[in-house]
Amino acid sequence: MTDETVRLTARITGVVQGVGFRYWTARKADELLLTGTVRNDHDGSVQLVAEGSAADVDHLLGWLKSARAPGRVENVDFEVLEATGEFDDFRIID
Repeated sequence: MTDETVRLTARITGVVQGVGFRYWTARKADELLLTGTVRNDHDGSVQLVAEGSAADVDHLLGWLKSARAPGRVENVDFEVLEATGEFDDFRIID
């Protein structure tokens, strides 16, 4: 990937609620200077939107798919598009 600014939209499934997943994902996004949101969904999945450099977004995606992510991630459905620039920071949505 290049250093262009991109937007990652992802749906993470598995054991990802009640295990600190949103908190640790937000900390990782902050570490990578990404902006966006993460929230629990009613079906037990987690929804993520993150914007930043393509390299940093790729790093976050790799972390989400790794054993270092909290809980037990079974699948990460995602798409990467052009960033919209709508976020000022990274937030956990309740």
